[in-house]
Amino acid sequence: MAATESTMLPLGTEAPDFALPDPAGKVWARADFAAAPALLVVFMCNHCPYVIHLKQALTAFAADYAERGLAVVAINANDAAQYPDDAPDKMAEDAAAHGYGFPYLIDESQTVAAAYHAICTPDFFLFDGDRGLAYRGQFDASRPNSGGPATGADLRAAADAVLGGRAVAQPQVPSIGCSIKWKPGNAPSYAG
Repeated sequence: MAATESTMLPLGTEAPDFALPDPAGKVWARADFAAAPALLVVFMCNHCPYVIHLKQALTAFAADYAERGLAVVAINANDAAQYPDDAPDKMAEDAAAHGYGFPYLIDESQTVAAAYHAICTPDFFLFDGDRGLAYRGQFDASRPNSGGPATGADLRAAADAVLGGRAVAQPQVPSIGCSIKWKPGNAPSYAG
């Protein structure tokens, strides 16, 4: 299980726009979340052990913070032709099995992942009310097979700060996970 670290996009970067479908075909755009005081964009997939490790905790996090107005959207940019476990029908099954209360979108062209400089799954981008990047980092310090449960401690602290109108504490620790599975010729220059 090779680990890839988040690129740590510069803080303050404006959230790139997106218009992506969920597995049922409904298209979601950044503007759909305009009224939310903060927006979390998570790049994830179905099969990565790092994502599997925190799925239930992420679902709980999203439910807890939805009550405070935080909007959450997940995006799967993996090449489903090479990784059929990440195909749209499997995404729908995964969302239902884990009770995701947030949209789980398909970035088939992988252009949205590239715009966010996403590199791994999971990769977290928390934006404030002005949609400036306030946090890009790990969910928490737990890892698959680490013996500790996923709690979301780092992301919860960041969300608390953003929703409370405060700066997120530094330093921010990069997220670690499986690399995004780029289509042949699609890997952006930052992906090495």
